[in-house]
Amino acid sequence: MRIGFDARYIRWDHHDGISRFSAGLAHELALLMGRRTDDELVFIISDNRQRALLPPGETVSVTSPTSWREPWVARHLNSADLDVVFSPMQTMGSRGRSYRLVLTVHDLIYYRHRTPPPQFAWPLRLLWRLYHLSWAPQRWLLNRSDAVVAVSQTTAGLIAAHRLSRRPVFVVPNAADRPAGKRAPQPFSKRSRRAIYMGSFMPYKNVSTLVKAAELSPDWEFHFLSRINSKTRRHLEGLAPHAELIFHNGTPEIEYRELLATSRALVSSSLDEGFGIPLIEAMAEGTPVLVSDIEIFHEVAGDAALFAPATDAHAFASALARLDDDKTWSAQSRKAVIQAEKFSWHASAVRLLDVLDQVGSTRGHGERL
Repeated sequence: MRIGFDARYIRWDHHDGISRFSAGLAHELALLMGRRTDDELVFIISDNRQRALLPPGETVSVTSPTSWREPWVARHLNSADLDVVFSPMQTMGSRGRSYRLVLTVHDLIYYRHRTPPPQFAWPLRLLWRLYHLSWAPQRWLLNRSDAVVAVSQTTAGLIAAHRLSRRPVFVVPNAADRPAGKRAPQPFSKRSRRAIYMGSFMPYKNVSTLVKAAELSPDWEFHFLSRINSKTRRHLEGLAPHAELIFHNGTPEIEYRELLATSRALVSSSLDEGFGIPLIEAMAEGTPVLVSDIEIFHEVAGDAALFAPATDAHAFASALARLDDDKTWSAQSRKAVIQAEKFSWHASAVRLLDVLDQVGSTRGHGERL
């Protein structure tokens, strides 16, 4: 069997969530496929710079996934003689395909929070808004596949609740990269009274609650690690003029890992999420997480997290104060390490390969649509 892996969402400058998901699965899937003698893994790319971020192997180059030609990408891929293609997104073109197709749904956030990602050019932002005005485009895309992957049980439940697909839905969890060389988590005595936030400043991320909680936690430093524009920064600083707010405006991987290992908590007051990779990254370092009381965070963090209502700054500040106690902090740290072990790219790749085996072994190729 020849399996195609759509690697066009892998970014060569820095990973976002889809890029990290793609890269993590690609490497582990290549290891699993390397143990097979009769099967082949083919990476689908749109930029030669993506080759350097992929395991050695066959590649086929097609247009960008945001190109106007995307609806007809199957015409090119048909010549690669693939049995099944996996895409880490749900928007891959399928018209005229001769292979089985598995699409991915990460979340349904933008149906409730329709502001598009700011890095998109205005034509794509317009299409983004139009796409999310109705469930119809999503249903149409998913029903033209042979199977759907969801990155969490929460997302799979939402797909079912909104009747988005007649195709079988499988859960292949997100995961997180682990630092090279396993090390014991730093104890409470080595941790600074520092809360860190890793994520964007999109409105649904609700970062304002964290800033207000910082104002109520005068002995704590709040570090915001992602890139931020000056207008948003001024707004947040104005909400808490006496808080210790530190904006990194982007954090290199080594610095991020060091902050995870030496901080007392990772925090998020998000109103909605598809998964929450930073939670796993923090828990793997034994760093307790304090997060909003939403379904997906319960799925990812379990009892290893402290929870607070998403818009209640006082509740966040109160929960954070609990982590000033060595005994409470150490108990949460131990739970965090155990919970993080439940997620790995290897385990997710095993699940994905099982899905691709099931779909790809179905008699014949995908219909020409």
